[in-house]
Amino acid sequence: MFQKFNSVKILYLDIFSGIAGDMFIAALLDLGVDAAKLERELKKLKLDGYHLHISRGQKSAIAGVKFDVHLAHDHDHAHAHDHGHEHHAHESACGIQLHGHAHGHEHHHDHEHGHDHLHHEHHHDEQRNFSEIKQLIVRSKLSAWVKQKSIAVFARIAEAEGKIHGLPANEVHFHEVGAVDSIVDIVGAAVALELLGKPRVFAAPVIEGTGWIDCAHGKFPVPAPATLAILGAKKIPVSQCAEPHELVTPTGAALLAEFVESFGAMENLVAEKIGFGLGTRENQTRPNVLRAVLGTLSKAPSSKSKTDVAVQPAIFNQPPATNLDWETDRVAVLETNLDDCPGEILGAFVETALAAGALDVFHTPIQMKKNRPGVLLTVLCAEPAADRFSELLLRETTAFGVRKTIAERRKLRREFSEVQTAFGKVTVKIGKLGGKVVQAAPEFEAAKKLAAQNKLPVKQIYEAAVQAAKKLKR
Repeated sequence: MFQKFNSVKILYLDIFSGIAGDMFIAALLDLGVDAAKLERELKKLKLDGYHLHISRGQKSAIAGVKFDVHLAHDHDHAHAHDHGHEHHAHESACGIQLHGHAHGHEHHHDHEHGHDHLHHEHHHDEQRNFSEIKQLIVRSKLSAWVKQKSIAVFARIAEAEGKIHGLPANEVHFHEVGAVDSIVDIVGAAVALELLGKPRVFAAPVIEGTGWIDCAHGKFPVPAPATLAILGAKKIPVSQCAEPHELVTPTGAALLAEFVESFGAMENLVAEKIGFGLGTRENQTRPNVLRAVLGTLSKAPSSKSKTDVAVQPAIFNQPPATNLDWETDRVAVLETNLDDCPGEILGAFVETALAAGALDVFHTPIQMKKNRPGVLLTVLCAEPAADRFSELLLRETTAFGVRKTIAERRKLRREFSEVQTAFGKVTVKIGKLGGKVVQAAPEFEAAKKLAAQNKLPVKQIYEAAVQAAKKLKR
């Protein structure tokens, strides 16, 4: 009965000691992600001035992996690459990572830098706004999935920072998060998940520390403003423990918000592999490690399990709604009815919104009041980007209002392969469900390129690719 369900890979993040970007990557490397492949994928960003340092070590007698991004100019700093990414402790309250910090500027690279990037006096020169970071990722040759997820994580941080500082997300300039090492952390996290096979991700309840963190204008209490805003936007509960340090960085919070389906205790999880991502700091009450468990469910979760009412129930505490291994995520659906918008303006808006990172934009003919013909203009975008695209709709069209709904998507697990035709090879997008190919569609641009090379109609090449792709579904 549960044969298909058991085949679904589950990644469970045991975040009893918080989470930061570099610790997340380290834990996945300990689970078996190929470090060389990770590095090759990251090189597609075409970022210079850094190298990765991956090593095995121990933290509180727990053996695991330490992941660091060493920057060329960091050698001039005192942090001697201990930079541990303390990650934790520093992204820092305001997202700023000051050298004088009580933690000695562990550079965390996770350092999210997500927070006060606005007032950062930091000594890193790298400053990028959200739009620049997005274009850097879009222009790369990374997979479509990695691009989408990386941009979505940055969007969550940008939206949180914008609200904290009273600015539109696209006007927020990232200092720490815009730096090379932080981009590597966030994109590397998406790459590592893809290399792990894009398992469904669940996590323990979010535990944060207590105390204060140094910001540009004084001390601020834990949780950091950006961390709390990111978790709150996704309605993720957070509880504090006695550990007198920041445990969850803004980058860590954004990764949880983007990838984790729900939070709760484990139930019926068979641990096939266990990985530990090591931090730098020596915590007082718990090991500074992130435990990641890769496995499957031994049977359907029980509906009778009790969970903390303050925590969203995880898949381990609910009967499964389905046995299928599709991917899920949440998107914002923005809509407005227009009866006075010229076609040229609509066309220009579609191009502008897609260039700005919308997942899809389309308009549909509708009948409006007083029998007027009109169009329903729809934008699909990442949930954290809803306000930004709502503003774009109001500024760039004749709309006086925008409706927003949040929708859950069910998506086939996607892969790309090549099929051989009589004219040459064509790239094909494959959709899998339950481990079987249920969709296979040629990539039009690949067919178009091959048609030009053979001086044949695109239709002829495309039809040949369709026939070859059908064999993948057998």
